[in-house]
Formats: sequence, structure tokens, C-alpha cells
Amino acid sequence: MIYIDIENLDYYDDANVLVKSFYPRSEVELKKADSIVKEEDEIIFADTRDIAGSKKECHEQFKRRLYERLRKQTGKILPWGYLTGVRPSKIAYMMLKEQRSNKHIIDEFVTNHGVLEKKAKLALQVALTEKKILEHLDYKHGYSLYIGIPFCPTTCLYCSFTSYSITAFQSKINDYMDALIKELHYIAKAMSKRRLDTVYIGGGTPTSLEPMQLERLLSELEYLFDMKHIKEFTVEAGRPDSITLEKLKVLKKHGVQRISINPQTMNDKTLAVIGRRHCVADVIEAFDMARTVGFNNINMDMILGLPGEGKKEVEQTLKSIYKLHPESLTVHSLAIKRAAALNIWRDKYVDFKIENSEEMVSMAADYAAMMGQKPYYMYRQKNMAGNLENVGYAVPTYECIYNILIMEEKQTIIAVGAGASSKAVLEDETKIERVENVKDVISYIDRIDEMIARKERFIKKYGVDLNGSD
Repeated sequence: MIYIDIENLDYYDDANVLVKSFYPRSEVELKKADSIVKEEDEIIFADTRDIAGSKKECHEQFKRRLYERLRKQTGKILPWGYLTGVRPSKIAYMMLKEQRSNKHIIDEFVTNHGVLEKKAKLALQVALTEKKILEHLDYKHGYSLYIGIPFCPTTCLYCSFTSYSITAFQSKINDYMDALIKELHYIAKAMSKRRLDTVYIGGGTPTSLEPMQLERLLSELEYLFDMKHIKEFTVEAGRPDSITLEKLKVLKKHGVQRISINPQTMNDKTLAVIGRRHCVADVIEAFDMARTVGFNNINMDMILGLPGEGKKEVEQTLKSIYKLHPESLTVHSLAIKRAAALNIWRDKYVDFKIENSEEMVSMAADYAAMMGQKPYYMYRQKNMAGNLENVGYAVPTYECIYNILIMEEKQTIIAVGAGASSKAVLEDETKIERVENVKDVISYIDRIDEMIARKERFIKKYGVDLNGSD
């Protein structure tokens, strides 16, 4: 156990994130007066004295001070220094808008945040790509639509997303579809004066639905929304064990342009450990089927830091993906969240090594480059293996516009379904307002009218001024 001894609790969240970054997989708690400290426990004093300035400046001073203390104490250097935000590229993007030079931006990361130069250059490269793409998109006068399908064949060991067993909830699927389509009817009417730019169907695993259920959803979309001029239509096919030729044909028939087939690893032993009921051969078969149907924009996800995987296993995954040659590769660094089974059952998996390193990250970047891909979006999460980052690579012109819009918070996104979170981008991209649906599937079905009423209040309050339009 690691205790944080801190006087001013306004800085506790900053301290918690930094301490966990230096001590991954350790339990961290606030040191209280009545805490029983054992001999093996460690106490870290987080000094908040003599900090002055604006709220932002104070937090920066505190993080810099604690980072230096932990760096000297552990002998470790974090690749992203004391940056705790999830969007480093957004910092670079904002400086580009201010017409700062590339050198100035890199120096800002390195000198003022303790970021390694290699990571600073990555953030800048991503921001430059995003800026180039967004300059050709009138995102302020449009919106994007997210549709959540919160069902999966099984729940993966590391997953903390809102997802439900498709088998256990089979009797509720049609009721869920009824509620979802009812919400879509409202959105189509309420946003009828807006231009729809991108549609993203995620989950869960959308292809957990049966072909006729997918057919129903996509037919309703075509009926309700003008799909002729959208710039991107993505469906996360995701789990290979949910993909069939019939489902792929339904997606293709309805104009889906981009799909994901996500192995996470191309090692059968690891797939069994993390709770996936498919093997590497199934991934290859699903990918080949998608090519046969005519999909020429396929993304694949992989995760670095999965239980028991080291450099050898990561290289095996990269070699297998390279042979398939997808148009984009999203490389995640494992983030173990509180609700994930891997965290809840920590003792059960104590013998499994959770390893990620700059060498593995660089290897993934090299393989992406060999496939002609460049980094185009990135983000970070708390409790990431190796304190590294998630990066999306794509062949130029195959970048996912939706990913850029949501990561850089550039466009209003209306989200429907259980657990879906809508956000309005306001006041020249300086203010974000959100409204959320309930996460529980049964509650979503039973309370769909309440979810629509929430949206109605949200759109009425912000609808006229969304992104400054009228």
C-alpha cells in the first residue's frame, strides 16, 4: 500500500495520478490521521506549501514539484513527464492555431512539462495531421452521430466499458432496438437543420446483432437521415467471433465505409487468458471475408501490455497484422480500470506479467510505417501500462475523421443508446456541455422517454448555438 500525505486536498487527484504512474499496479490511498501504516507500506509526502498563481499555474507547480520528487526517489523518468491530461496532441494543436513554430511547441513539452523529445515530436506530428484534415472539413456547421450497441459475445478481462452478454440478454435485444430507434427518430427530427458529417456505430460489439437486426437498424438510419453526403460511416465489427459473411454483406449493402476487426493480440494463448472465444485463425478468416465483400478501409486494434505478453508476443502480433495489411492500426497501451475484471481479480492474475515499454511502442510504430501508415490521433488514459499512450496509425486519406473530432473535441456529437454520452461544442470550441443516457440496458429500455426528454432539454438549451450556428 502507498499512502499520499497531503495537506491541501485540492491537489489530491493530481498526486494520485502521478504516484500511480510511478508505482503501477500498486494500491494508493490518502493518508488519514487514523490510517494504520504497516512496515512494508510507503508514505509519500506531497508538498503544497508556497504555491501561488492562477488555479492552472498552481496545479502545474504542484505536479512539477511532485514529479521531480518521485523521479529522484524511484530513478524513473516518465515518457510524458508530469502531463496528466488525456490529449497531449490537443496542446500541440492549440499552439499550432496560435501560429507557434514547431520548435517552440517541442520546447514547450520538453522544458515545461518534462516530456521526452520523442513524445513531443509525436504529439506535434499528430496535431499537424489533424490540422490538415480539419482544415478541409466545415465541422462547425455539422454534427456527428454515435450509436451504441452495448452487447458482446463475452466480456474481456481488461474491459470496463458498458457491455452485456449477447446470450444472457437475447430476450431483450429487440426491446433495446425499439428504444434505440425511438431515440433515433427524435434525433433525426431535432437535428434536421444540421448537416450530418459522420456516423459511428460502436459498442460493445455491434456485429453481435443478428443480420436482420443490423438490417433493421441500418434501414432506419437511411430512412431517417440524409446519408448520401456523409463523409464517413464506421461500424466496429470488432470481435472476429461475431463476424459472418451475411453480416458483412448487410453492412456493405447499406454503405458502411469503414470497419474494425480487432484481434488485440495474435497469440492464441493470450486470447484464452483475456476471455476471447476466438483464435488467430478466426481473425484472419474474418479479415479475408471483409476483403471479399469489398471493404477497402479496415482498422485493426492491438493492445500492448496484455497479461503474460512481452516483446516476442508483441512482435508476433505485429508480423501477423502486417501480412493482412489493414489501412489503419490502432495501438493501445493496456489501461487497467477499476471496473475491469483484471483489476477486481488482481490476486488471481498476480503471476501474469503486465509489461509495456518504449521498445514495444517503437516496434508498433515501425510496423505501421512499413504498412505506409502515419500517426493521426492519440490519447492517454490513467493507469496505462508503461505510462505510455494510445496511437492511431493510418494510410494517408484513410484516417478516421470521427476519431479526430472526438479526441480534439471539435464537433458536437449526438450519441444514442445505453451509456451514450452526447456533447455540444460551444463558444468557438472553448466550452463543452454533456448529457448522458443511463448505462443499464434494462433501465434504458424502461426509461427511453426520459432519455429523449433529457436530449430535448439539451438540444433546446444548446441547439441554436451549437458551434456558433443558428
